[in-house]
This record gives sequence, C-alpha cells and structure tokens, in this order.
Amino acid sequence: MTAAGDRLSDRTLNRTLLARQHLLARAPLSIAALCEHLIGLQAQDVPPPFVGAWSRIARFDRSTVDRGLEDRSLVRITLMRGTIHLVTAADALRIAPHIQPELEKVPFRKGFNFGAMVGLDPEEVRARGEAAIGAEPISSVDLRAAALAHYPDRRPGHVVQTWLYQLPVLQVPPRGRWRDNSKPVWARIEPWLGAPLDPGYPLAELLARYLAAFGPASTADMQTWSKLPGAKRAVDSLGDRVRKYTDERGKVLYDLVDAELTDPDVPAPIRLLGWYDNATLAHRDRSRILPESAQRVFPVMVSPVLVDGFVAGHYKITGGTARIVPARPWSAAERAEVEAEAHALLGFLEPEREPEVLILEPDADIRG
Repeated sequence: MTAAGDRLSDRTLNRTLLARQHLLARAPLSIAALCEHLIGLQAQDVPPPFVGAWSRIARFDRSTVDRGLEDRSLVRITLMRGTIHLVTAADALRIAPHIQPELEKVPFRKGFNFGAMVGLDPEEVRARGEAAIGAEPISSVDLRAAALAHYPDRRPGHVVQTWLYQLPVLQVPPRGRWRDNSKPVWARIEPWLGAPLDPGYPLAELLARYLAAFGPASTADMQTWSKLPGAKRAVDSLGDRVRKYTDERGKVLYDLVDAELTDPDVPAPIRLLGWYDNATLAHRDRSRILPESAQRVFPVMVSPVLVDGFVAGHYKITGGTARIVPARPWSAAERAEVEAEAHALLGFLEPEREPEVLILEPDADIRG
C-alpha cells in the first residue's frame, strides 16, 4: 500500500485516470451508469457523447442515448464549466443548484459579449425570461423573437444567451439524438423532469464522485473541472474519506481513501476520443494525459488520439474519411494500432460509407 503523502508519477496518474474513465478496457455498462460514474459526458456538440460512450462501453448501442433522452432519464444541460453535458436526470436536479449561481454571474459582466447586457436590471431580465420560456419547451427561434420584442435595442442572441444562463434550463429532443443536430429546443428543468431541484446535495459528495472518476487530483483540478468555488473546504469536510499524495511537481493531490491506484506499466490501448472529452479537460495540470509534445493542439476544438495513454495526435472524420495528425512520430506498430481503431470508429459513426484512414505527417493541416 502506498503511504500517505507518497509521490505519484505522471504515468501512475495516467493509468489511474484511464482505469477510472474506463479507457483501459471497455466496460459492460449502460449509458446511464457511465454518465452517473463520469458525472456526465461532454456534449457541447452532438457526436462527442456518442464517441465518448463508444470508447468506454463494450458493445455500445447508440440507440440507448436516444431512448434515454426520449424517456427523460438522460438530459443535455449546461453544467460544469458552463458547457453542455449529457447527464442522468438525477444529476441534473442535484448538480444544477451548484452551477446555477455561477452561471448567473456571467451575463452582466463587461466581458460578456462585449458588455451586451450592461445597464439592464438583472432581475427584470430574468423575469422576462421566465415569462418567455414558461413551463413548456420553446425553440431557439421563438426565444429570439421574444428577446427582440422585449429588448429591440439589444442583439436577440445575446438576450437569449443571458436567459439561458439565468434560468435552470435544459435541451430537449430531438437535438442530441443520433445524428440529430437540429436547433436547440429549451425547457425549464423542473417541469420537464417532473421533479424539484435538489439544493441540498453537498458539494463534498460531488467532489468525492469527481475523485472516483478523475482522481487523484488537486483542489485546483477540481475547480478547473467544475468552475465552482469552495473545493478546498468541501474536500476537507470529507475527513478520513480522503487521503493525500503529491505529484511529480510536489503539488498535493487528494483521493478517496479506498480508491485503487493503477500500475503505471499496465498497457494502454489506442483510444480516439470526442472533442472536449473531459478526460483531457478535467484537470488544471494536464500532464497526466497531455504531454508537452501535444500541447500545441490544445485548447482548440480537436478530437484527441491517445497512444500509450497520452494525447499523441488528433483526428477529424468527414465523409467516411478519418484524417489523423500525429503530435510526434509514431512507430510502425503505433500507426497500425491507430489505423485499426480509426477503422472501428468509422464503422460505428458512418457504417454506410467506405472507410478511409489517412495518417498524415506531424504538423500537417488536418483540414486537407
């Protein structure tokens, strides 16, 4: 057993992260169980949660996402870092009360859309937003029309974005279903889910779950993942449920006391993740998954390729073709394994097309 305060290598942190993310081996999980464990899948766009689930679930059935959205056991909602996540209904109800106060601070800052809402009364804007959205789902087009009617001297898109920050809302189907990239339709959380928000869910419990999926981690990592204040106080309140380590740079890391570390020599398979996958974004210090050789491709919107567990390139799929750009020279064996995984992903995403995989030179333009 590793003693408290022991120093963990980046490679140990890497393998532990991959194990907890189900990226060392695909797991026999349902989509709901995966979302529960990971505290959501990044879903800023439609394809990424499908890619994220395919990379982690054995024999993943993409129709389970559609069914979850339709029966409302899964939802697409703005949560951590102010981005859309695919989460369970239970998590939407208990995490939103933590996130909502932070979101509401954003629209009336001078930096929000170049001061687009400065000078307006936030409470008046909120009240008009509540009236516009109401208890039934409303399309983005109708929201823009309401915004223009209430504030003809402001850009309607900025007003709508303000309302979506001010009010606890979520996206409803059809957007988010397999290959459905239609315009968002919005609804208030409570009428859509038929249940009240749960403001009593402790931040400490949320961070304990974060450690189970992303730990060991520093309090700065927790804040980067969530954009919530108070991480240090919340983790301290967990008491003997957590233990401390340090990383290679001497930073203090927290972990659940009964959580296992993974052997740094365990082989890591090739994985192709969706853009903005939380495995690559959920830490302030991303050395455990993002080596210096790959840092030049982040933080732009790219889909990472994991080779030996670390980001070693990025890819883009268009029209049945996967274009892949290494971040460093790959061995012949690595190229073959990446090509095989890319063919498998193409078979999942675009089974009707003839697959083509192009591994380009490092520094090549992925756009072609």
